Amino acid sequence: MNSPESAAESAATAPICSAKGCRADAVWVLAWNNPKLHTPKRCKTWLACEEHREHLSSFLGVRGFLKDVVTLAEWESGASETDGR
Repeated sequence: MNSPESAAESAATAPICSAKGCRADAVWVLAWNNPKLHTPKRCKTWLACEEHREHLSSFLGVRGFLKDVVTLAEWESGASETDGR
């Protein structure tokens, strides 16, 4: 049985969008790497809601950092090839 406390705790730990000031639930994972700072196998991630996926992807893409964009569900199941799972 879910109590109000456990529901609130679950909502508080749900992944949220990485866009500045956004508190929406994350739906997308943007895998990226800055080759000037990271080894080729290093994979960093940003999370994005539907509204910010395109903006964050563009930001990383124009810099040549974006490696992959997958749904959060795919990422959590290990379906992404970028992270080496």
